[in-house]
Amino acid sequence: MAKDAITPFLRWAGSKRKLLPRLTPYWGEGYTRYIEPFMGSAALFYATKPPAAVLSDINQELVSTFVAVRDHPRAVYNRLVKIPKGKRSYKKLRATDLEDLHSLDRAARFIFLNRYCFNGIYRTNSKGTFNVPYAASRTGSIPDWEHFAIAAHGLRSAEIICADFVSVLQDHVQEGDFVYLDPPYAVDNRRIFRQYDPKTFGIEDLSRLSKTLELIDRRRAKFVLSYAVSPEAKQYFSDWKRTKVFTQRNVSGFAKHRRMAAEWIVTNI
Repeated sequence: MAKDAITPFLRWAGSKRKLLPRLTPYWGEGYTRYIEPFMGSAALFYATKPPAAVLSDINQELVSTFVAVRDHPRAVYNRLVKIPKGKRSYKKLRATDLEDLHSLDRAARFIFLNRYCFNGIYRTNSKGTFNVPYAASRTGSIPDWEHFAIAAHGLRSAEIICADFVSVLQDHVQEGDFVYLDPPYAVDNRRIFRQYDPKTFGIEDLSRLSKTLELIDRRRAKFVLSYAVSPEAKQYFSDWKRTKVFTQRNVSGFAKHRRMAAEWIVTNI
């Protein structure tokens, strides 16, 4: 892990923060650029502090928030800290029509809802409206300005894109790049939370992901993939080096439902 690694400014369900000690050793000198096509809170990016990066996701609100924080950190933060705390404020802000908000207010709204929602989940209904309930405890607090400013400054090395993972990697990966992939899990017949909506990443996308790993390898770049141990993952990722690791999965949000879950780190390194 890089010296003085940066803490992400967002919470994120499925974040690999607990796996960082196992993931960061894969990053080292000699890579020209860091690429992450399922960025979420960008925990590994912040831990490695690469000199250049491409961060992307299909979640437009997430991507727009990262861009706003990178380009206008003080303006976003000033709006964020003025939002009243509490359930009533949360529900009012959640119901706000995004079309009525300036881009910087939308970013502040996103960060506020992310901070105080249930377990850092991002989920939308069929109309694309964020619908995660308020969490009364265990959310932490809004980062102070120093923390927020450091996180914003860390993004200056990154190009931030809203696009499908295949198109991002086809357009950007080149020799010498390091690619980290942490897609939503599409595990057949298992109840694992899916980010965004049920169609975001499904079993059919694993074939696309598998072909993309081959693309990365052909271009002489290196990749690391995190994925749940499952028959589907064995089918699609068996050609690569795999290491089984265990991490605590607690999307349920309640201690009695938390368990150690097996994941594979898949790589061509």
